[in-house]
Amino acid sequence: MKKMWSVIALVGCMGLLSTCVMAEDIDIPAINPDEGRIGEVRRVADESEFKVCSDPDNMPYSNVKLEGFEDKIAKVLADDLGKKLTYQYAYNRQGFLRNTINAMRCDVIIGMTSDFDGLRTSKPYYRSGHVFVWRKDSNYDISNWDSPDLKKGIIGVVGQSPATIPLNDYDLMANARPYRMQRDLNLPTSFMIDDLAAGKIDVAIMWGPIAGYHIKQSKVPMEMRFIPEYNKKNLKGKEYWNISVAVRMKDKDRVAMINGAIERNKDKIDAILKEYGIPTVPVVEGDSVFKK
Repeated sequence: MKKMWSVIALVGCMGLLSTCVMAEDIDIPAINPDEGRIGEVRRVADESEFKVCSDPDNMPYSNVKLEGFEDKIAKVLADDLGKKLTYQYAYNRQGFLRNTINAMRCDVIIGMTSDFDGLRTSKPYYRSGHVFVWRKDSNYDISNWDSPDLKKGIIGVVGQSPATIPLNDYDLMANARPYRMQRDLNLPTSFMIDDLAAGKIDVAIMWGPIAGYHIKQSKVPMEMRFIPEYNKKNLKGKEYWNISVAVRMKDKDRVAMINGAIERNKDKIDAILKEYGIPTVPVVEGDSVFKK
């Protein structure tokens, strides 16, 4: 349960920048399908490297041009630790962990929910949540699930994401237009903001970092507001998550070094998040999907 809902939150965070090269045009280094399997050749971690498992076309998080905010944060951490920053790329969809960090092809994931139990996570370096977004010219004012303006139009939402729980509880599903949870490599994650700008939907409910970044890029002025937390009414409706750096469970020394680098560079990391329009709220220490 804990792992499932952490992964759901992460899937909600994934995205592509609409102005980037489309996925099929990107040259990704081939991964040997046998490498990392039990009994097969495995990479041995090189402690002079800060080797990041990353998506090659997943803005605002990362891309092969190192333009994402996670790319910038990785550079800050690598520089602080005096290590060479390198990458192993794979598309962040089903099998990503299996084919990257768990196969020893890389050692660090820059963005992971802090309570994810499949990896060892650092101290949180930011916290965000899901948001309501609407066009400024609509003059909507949405702050809660019972806001009258939320009932006036079509609501875009990622199917089976945590936000669908309160959406259903408030009888708003008839207004909803669902978007796929599994990432479509032929679409940018700006697609919901693009549809909002084009008037195909009237409200978007999205993971904050994706929304904040793409709103900043949009030519159509938009408003954004955090949605209320819902986990006390239904655990599956948890909307806010601490985000950490992740390593393999056995890598205690590595995560200890990363914790030190995060602490020393908190101001730089916060400035990067602000530059990219990432909406944040204060970290809640010890927050977990199982917290009552």
